[in-house]
Amino acid sequence: MTTAASCQGFLLLGYDQGVMSGIIGANNQFGKDFNSPDTNLQGIIVSVYDIGCAVGSLASLFLGDRAGRKFMIMLGGATMIVGTIILASSTTLAQLLVGRVVTGVGNGFNSSNIPAYQSELCDPSKRGMLLSLQGTVTIVGLCIAYWLDFGFSYADGPIQWRFPIAFQALFAIFLVLQMVPLPETPRYLILNNHNDSAGEVLARLHPGKNVTPDHPDVLYFRRQIETGIETESAGGPFRYSELLTGGKVQNFRRVVLCMAVNVMQQFTGSNMINYYAPVVYQQTMGLSRTLSLILGGCTSLTYLVGSIIPLWAMDKFGRRTLLMFSASGLCLCFSLAAILLSRETKSAAYGATAMVFIFQIFLGIGWLPVPWFYPSEVTTTRIRSKGQALGSFINWMCVFTVVQITPIAIANIQWRTFIIFAVFCFLWIPIVYCFFPETNQLELEDVDHLFDKGGITGGVWSSKGGRTVERKHHERETEFATSAKEEFAGKSAEIESA
Repeated sequence: MTTAASCQGFLLLGYDQGVMSGIIGANNQFGKDFNSPDTNLQGIIVSVYDIGCAVGSLASLFLGDRAGRKFMIMLGGATMIVGTIILASSTTLAQLLVGRVVTGVGNGFNSSNIPAYQSELCDPSKRGMLLSLQGTVTIVGLCIAYWLDFGFSYADGPIQWRFPIAFQALFAIFLVLQMVPLPETPRYLILNNHNDSAGEVLARLHPGKNVTPDHPDVLYFRRQIETGIETESAGGPFRYSELLTGGKVQNFRRVVLCMAVNVMQQFTGSNMINYYAPVVYQQTMGLSRTLSLILGGCTSLTYLVGSIIPLWAMDKFGRRTLLMFSASGLCLCFSLAAILLSRETKSAAYGATAMVFIFQIFLGIGWLPVPWFYPSEVTTTRIRSKGQALGSFINWMCVFTVVQITPIAIANIQWRTFIIFAVFCFLWIPIVYCFFPETNQLELEDVDHLFDKGGITGGVWSSKGGRTVERKHHERETEFATSAKEEFAGKSAEIESA
């Protein structure tokens, strides 16, 4: 149920990202209803949504730990319902822009809180698969949006764009309803001193039947979470300055990784394709509008195929391997696309189209799913919501940047746009290798010890496969500390007695 609700939120995210690409235009019904917006205004209509997402993410930075993961997700769904009503009933450009911003704010709440919510309720051995599923359903949403847009492009009147926009409210309503019976995460509850409630949730998560909060496994796991949070909270109440500190915990390094992985995701060129696939096909490859729309939908289906691969590969090969493999493939595809398009022939344009399709497969393997959930894995419980919110904020600001510059780049340098993103994809390979620790199979409490080795790379460079800490490291540390305390207490009692 937790995974289903989390995936519903990302289904909504994917749909909302793709729905405008087949609607926006100057010569279709949308153009007639909004005075034939030019290229710059079309870019604003599309990208102002990302500003709303960034605002929602930034608000989560300050509200997340106060309101809780569950409440913020429900608030996100409710906000998107309101935004959809404003959008679907728009009669002026101003109302349309307001609706885009409001919808974006709701999506910002969701993208900032859903990965943290699900990661805190996942079994570590299956966490990679379950969190990667969010990426898969994002593309399902994208596919639904593309093909619904294409189908309604043959309709007459305002329904051509009003229905595809209004349809997203259905996903938002389902999200709110699915979240109602679900619990808050045990880590959030313990962080806020609701330890008994956390025990009840842990008992419900236990694979056994009729397990109670006083079951030995539940008590033991609850204690693991408590000791982790006690260690993180040794400095007293949370202060935002902690996000800039180093020391053993390395909060600043964690926050930088949260933001870096999201910057890198957007500068793979992913949203040049996701937002503007029909435009790219039409303007850089010289294809017709109808064929471009069909290819845009087919591109999203290829993306879906690529996004299925991590469901079995993520827990097997880990985050780092898939990110580096994905970046290598993306670099190769865009480099070949640029070379083919420079030939300026019809056959070469078809070859470049094939490269874009293969690009989507490589994107789905690594850079689609990992940046959304890596911040929730690389941060401690104390700063998880902050790290996830900052990562989401940076992600949406980068989406805004890419969405704004893409039409301009395509209009001015055409196929050379592919070269820019190919260079970025090449740079991501050594950066991941040197600085990104492997989090595969780790308990979230093990993450506290991720950078114990220290050094410029936080121990990543010197650790095989970037694995700076082994699973259940925190458990062993806790057992050692407990036995040491008991031994010390025993010796003290002996001295007192003597």
